[in-house]
Amino acid sequence: MSPDNEVIERSIREPAVFESLYSRHATSVYRYAAQRLGDHAAEDVMAETFLVAFERRSAYDVTVQNARPWLLGIATRLMRKHVRLEAVAWKGVSADLAAQIVPDFIEQAGARIDAERLTRRLRKALRRLSKADRDTLLLYAWGDLDYASIALAMQVPIGTVRSRLNRARRHLRRAAGIPTIEQETDHGRVDTAPQHS
Repeated sequence: MSPDNEVIERSIREPAVFESLYSRHATSVYRYAAQRLGDHAAEDVMAETFLVAFERRSAYDVTVQNARPWLLGIATRLMRKHVRLEAVAWKGVSADLAAQIVPDFIEQAGARIDAERLTRRLRKALRRLSKADRDTLLLYAWGDLDYASIALAMQVPIGTVRSRLNRARRHLRRAAGIPTIEQETDHGRVDTAPQHS
């Protein structure tokens, strides 16, 4: 099986080959979009992502073997067009996101009313994040990308990714009443890129 970059390069001469890229990554793009916007909009975002990718395939950096960060970056930019839908979706998914960001914290609160208050605070905190910080956080939490892949997806240096995630984590910890840690720590995802890229 050819790596993504070879498939994309070959698809310039043979457009039908691009379908194999769709087969490899459609589920991942759909899942990421569904977590952000809900199932009702995810299908459209996924389809539009691959349409845009197909149209821009000649501009793809063929030195990058894995196209998943590129595709999730396209999906992220397309979802910005769905801001109104996303605002409605936040109400339904913010509790789920809060549970993913601060595992077990809501359960430890002990009382349902405390959990509801925490959810409201986190929802407000998520809304107050800049679009760039929110997108970076969601590519990490829901897109399951490492720092280098997020940098590719967002088309920014890896240091910018580190800063955005650190800022978002501090903001959410403050909203949740968790003491902030000044220095960023390993959060369980392997980051193979050099520290000072």
